[in-house]
Amino acid sequence: MIKLSYDIEKYREHLLELIEDGDVVIELGCHVGRSTQLFCDKCSVIAIDNSPEATEEMAKLDVDFIKGDVRLHDVILEVFKKIQKCDVLAIDLGGGYHPDTVFKVFYIWSSTFKPKHTVIRNRGVLEFFNSASGSGEEYMSDEGYLESYHDSGIPPQIKEFDLWTPNLKR
Repeated sequence: MIKLSYDIEKYREHLLELIEDGDVVIELGCHVGRSTQLFCDKCSVIAIDNSPEATEEMAKLDVDFIKGDVRLHDVILEVFKKIQKCDVLAIDLGGGYHPDTVFKVFYIWSSTFKPKHTVIRNRGVLEFFNSASGSGEEYMSDEGYLESYHDSGIPPQIKEFDLWTPNLKR
């Protein structure tokens, strides 16, 4: 299941509704962990954020925190070395900004880790979803990733990766 929201309380409500005891959760854009602290005691969490405030605050929680940019292949690889699958993928990258980046991050991470559920907080993605009318075509996923793409989104196979992250190259 894939859930979209913009309101932070709705986002947190979705997470609490979907996360079960013992789940493995990847949280992209944890910032200082205000959402993380609501569920980290009942599951295993790998939280990633690049903001300077995150490191000190996330150290106070019982989570595996990675300071990094979720758009970089090295960060995905670091997580993949720890786990190859997750139950819930939580994405909150700025809430209202850059829906194209949020969708690409969702596509890459969900294709790689095949979550049962994905929760995305982004105003642009939600606005697009709410504004679109159906075509009558029956493409639908019951999982937290796009099932029709199966393994085609695993990062080493994505040629576009360098195109939308040119400023992140070392």
